[in-house]
Amino acid sequence: MKVVLAEKPSVARDLAAFLGARSRHDGYLEGAGYQVTWALGHLVELKEPQDYDPDLRRWSLATLPFIPSRFELKVIDDGAVKKQFGVIRRLFMSADEVICATDAGREGELIFRYILELTGCAGKPVRRLWLSSLTEEAIGTAFRRLKPGSDYDRLYAAARCRSESDWIVGLNATRYYTVRFGAGGLLWSVGRVQTPVLAMIVRRDDEIRTFKPEPFWELTTRYRETVFKCTRDRFATLEAGQELERRVVGQPFEVTEVKKKPERALPPRLYDLTELQRDMNRRHGLSAAQTLKAAQTLYEAKVITYPRTDSQYLTTDKKPEIPGVLTALRPLKPAQIDKLDLRRLAFTARIIDDTKVGDHHAIIPTGKRPGSMAQPEQHVFDAVLTRLIAAFYPACEKEITTVDGASNEVPFRARGIRVVEPGWTELYPRRSEDPKGDDQVLPAFRPGESGPHEPTIERGETTPPKPFTENTLLGLMETAGKLVDDEQLKEALKERGLGTPATRAAIIETLLRRGYVIRSQKTLSATDLGRYLIARVHDRSLKSPELTGEWEAKLREIEAGRLDARRFMAEIARYTGTIVRAGEDARIDQGRFGDCPRCGRPVIEGKRGFGCSAWRDGCGFVLWKEYKGRPLDLARIRQLLQCRALFEPLTFAGSGPVILVMTDKAAENGRPGPGRARPVGERPVAGSASVRCADPRSWSARRSTAAAAPDRAAGSRSSRPSPGRRSACARPGRSSRRGGRHC
Repeated sequence: MKVVLAEKPSVARDLAAFLGARSRHDGYLEGAGYQVTWALGHLVELKEPQDYDPDLRRWSLATLPFIPSRFELKVIDDGAVKKQFGVIRRLFMSADEVICATDAGREGELIFRYILELTGCAGKPVRRLWLSSLTEEAIGTAFRRLKPGSDYDRLYAAARCRSESDWIVGLNATRYYTVRFGAGGLLWSVGRVQTPVLAMIVRRDDEIRTFKPEPFWELTTRYRETVFKCTRDRFATLEAGQELERRVVGQPFEVTEVKKKPERALPPRLYDLTELQRDMNRRHGLSAAQTLKAAQTLYEAKVITYPRTDSQYLTTDKKPEIPGVLTALRPLKPAQIDKLDLRRLAFTARIIDDTKVGDHHAIIPTGKRPGSMAQPEQHVFDAVLTRLIAAFYPACEKEITTVDGASNEVPFRARGIRVVEPGWTELYPRRSEDPKGDDQVLPAFRPGESGPHEPTIERGETTPPKPFTENTLLGLMETAGKLVDDEQLKEALKERGLGTPATRAAIIETLLRRGYVIRSQKTLSATDLGRYLIARVHDRSLKSPELTGEWEAKLREIEAGRLDARRFMAEIARYTGTIVRAGEDARIDQGRFGDCPRCGRPVIEGKRGFGCSAWRDGCGFVLWKEYKGRPLDLARIRQLLQCRALFEPLTFAGSGPVILVMTDKAAENGRPGPGRARPVGERPVAGSASVRCADPRSWSARRSTAAAAPDRAAGSRSSRPSPGRRSACARPGRSSRRGGRHC
């Protein structure tokens, strides 16, 4: 008997229908020589410290770092999970062959291998079913191409390294910071991926919070209903601008040069999951988790291909299928598809590239027309179909016109864009037709023409960076915290992103669930709880997106067979030791005040405050000896400068207890930054705006006696949370003491 294990019941039903296994039993389907069963996402997890040694149930610095010599597995403590695992073990034990049909990717492989190992059936013959779509044709093709399970050993090695490294770093860091700084039962959840992402959000909030707008003035003039800007630098004072304005008032304006340059905007690439999530957040305000859920629903309904992909390309063998897909879906978008010659589709290198497809190709429709859908599914399906159509449309042809002019030798320039051939952009109509800036429509100018004009001085202000949205945060997670616009560089940095396309939404939701981040409409910002955590984490590498990105790149190297898994795990073990040592090194040094958060130079004492010793070089950092009428003694000054936060709350007139936290964006980068560093206080430390926290310790539920592996949930591929999973959630005002679990 051949036993097929799917990751979810819905997928198992589709496979069983194809195989002819129609006889229903408790926990599986049978027929035609097959038994088809299913997991419920993760059924098996890594054991917790107390499972190795009961004494480790008590959290203590003396036991850290704790790294098992060999990781062991256990069934998740939930009745339904244990029952289904028992069914799987019984079927596996009597099977002649086991077919792995879990999701085709790193985490799906981990789910299967953990189950196989814990059932004691690792020696059974195993073959792998690799599915990118759940249509009958795709299932049939996949069964004809079954491969030995050993072909995916490297994928499993990378998956196990991801699981164990998250466990090691998350558990040890969480226990360390909780025991050291979690007075009164406060739990600090720290993780290999979630903490760098939180640090990016805190850093952006600091940049916005400490930003000081600076005024500037620009000289513009209107000639023939066209706005020209002076090409000289902006003016720091109104007087400087007015001086130049007086030179051109009453003087004729002359056009000196007209340049026209064609420009082609190529169609966008097909969607990978991250780009789909970003687009849905930008256009419809869907969260990354909502987009993934909608895409998963469409995948299980067989109307789009596998969504958890990091590729924006198709493989060569998909070419023959695309005309049929577009033909089948023509009734949904007849006007758009009718403009394509489906017999001669232009498959460019931006669409087909076998070298840029890993586990799965880009997300495309399967050709099956969907039935009734909820609005998120409608948005996602329409976007996926439109993007496939757009890929075969011609480029958008534009004409960029630059007009240079002068008045009394003061140079001006206007720039306009004229769309010659809209091409693929006609599929994406603009929401606003109002021309702005370079989009203005220019009349026909000719060099040498001259006439009167209307000069004006316009005042403006520098603006702070914008708060993160899920769109912009996903973009930075994809490129390991680097701001990148160039497509080729962005593609290269994908190898070093934070998390994977399948886990990024879960990472964001984890930060929201634990109360470290809040969502307000589209924007994401850190709570005081999240800001305080980042201030308390002294190990800069634990907050470094670059380091975590390098680890993700090494996991890919393990998948490719270019890096030994043992070497990677040894590096993780060494790094975990540095987390503890970095915290121990962070004890208050009574022999100094601290380092400047802006430039890293030593801080010195003055009459009224403490300032940077590099003040002669232009560093303006200062921390006053008195804050909001309350003196700060030397102990608190050292805490703020060396630890970036006070250990205990302060009470000010007209407010409840508040925590002072030092903005730290420059220090976290390890290099000077442009912003000001100052203590931030006089705010409720937790809870909603209408609730003033009486004590910061009420930020969290009481500490769990269970292990806390914060990023573990982010790797889960289950369609629902695994029952019984212990999470290290520090969520204000929510606690559950049942079984020692949180939230």
